[in-house]
Amino acid sequence: MLQSGGTGMADQTDLRQDLLRRVNARRAAVEAFLRERRPRIRRRVTATLVLTSLSAVLTAGPGIGGTGFTETVNGALDLGGSSDVWRPLCLLALLVSLCATVLTAIDKANNSAAELSAVEAADAELEGLATLLEFGHLSVEDGAKLYQQYVTKIPFVDDAPPVARPG
Repeated sequence: MLQSGGTGMADQTDLRQDLLRRVNARRAAVEAFLRERRPRIRRRVTATLVLTSLSAVLTAGPGIGGTGFTETVNGALDLGGSSDVWRPLCLLALLVSLCATVLTAIDKANNSAAELSAVEAADAELEGLATLLEFGHLSVEDGAKLYQQYVTKIPFVDDAPPVARPG
């Protein structure tokens, strides 16, 4: 598909370079998104695990240890009576469990795990696309179609700033 004057090949090379710049710019935006979101999601997951475990520990002590446990805690904290141990433990277990529930609800509302997986998958697809374009194993038209397919999976990732063409 050479155009008159032999400029067709040069045009294709320019288009390929433009598409490759666009792919790399989108990958930079994706990687920035992942750098920002991964730690936040991991912290929320870790906090949820710690809080649910702590809630279980707070309720397991009296449940497993019975009166021996409550008497020991009462002696250590000087609460007045072994029956008084149950109230603070149950209240703490309730508060900790409530915090874990709120974190879980926030995670589900944000759909963080699915969002993170989609972005990681798109990053891998865009990396593969960049490689195919760099080595000329893919037409510009097919590359543009694949690029559109990949970026439509992650509409919540902001576009990178436009990349200036050298010139």
